[in-house]
Amino acid sequence: MNRNRRIFIVVFIVFTTIVALLAIDMARRTTAPWNKHRELERALPAKDGTAVDTMATDTLLTP
Repeated sequence: MNRNRRIFIVVFIVFTTIVALLAIDMARRTTAPWNKHRELERALPAKDGTAVDTMATDTLLTP
């Protein structure tokens, strides 16, 4: 195997690995269209059955 072919294979494997890792990361951070009700639960965690806005409580607690 000549040098150019070896470099091409190494670059191809590295590029494919980076693209696969980015795709997995994007898939973990997004919500599927059929799971939109879970997106609200993640954004506003429920305490005792009621959703609490964490941004509002954080600003009230800071001096």
